[in-house]
Amino acid sequence: MTSEPHDLHEEDAGADTTPGGAERRSRLRQYQVQLLERMQAAQGEAVATGRELGVLIGARHYLLDLTQVGEIVPHHSVAAVPLTRDWYLGLANIRGNLTGIVDLARFQDEPALQPGAEARCVTFSPALGLPCALLVTRVLGLRKLADMTADAAAPNAAAWVAASYTDSAGLAWQRLDLARLVADPRFLHVGR
Repeated sequence: MTSEPHDLHEEDAGADTTPGGAERRSRLRQYQVQLLERMQAAQGEAVATGRELGVLIGARHYLLDLTQVGEIVPHHSVAAVPLTRDWYLGLANIRGNLTGIVDLARFQDEPALQPGAEARCVTFSPALGLPCALLVTRVLGLRKLADMTADAAAPNAAAWVAASYTDSAGLAWQRLDLARLVADPRFLHVGR
């Protein structure tokens, strides 16, 4: 996402000779600026309040930093890519972009996910520079870190597990750092 608003019809800007055309372009630009400001404020608020996206992957509960998440989309049909690891499910067309879909449970040598009706793909933020998405069993909504108790780091936790928490119901949560995950050489080498 760029910080500069982009007029969707810039190439047509000079061609609009109808009365009020310049005014419409001005209103559109103002709307785009306001929308961008609201999106940036919402991201900043999520960071300031310690809100995380809760997801279920297999039997494990995970927290994802909202600044590292792009969007949540229904599980798409995925085109398998030959000669790749079993945890790399393949490529999906998400909003016109080819996106790699990963089964994080299988990546951790757990049983492969069997996507049901509630399965979703959570895409990585474009800021991470990797067009990728995690297949999740279910999206559980926003969670506040302030409502959870931080646990001691597990000695065998993966480098991309930033922290562990327990919520008021006694459920264990792992907070994933997607930036660390995309820097993991094993995650980047999907070929067999």
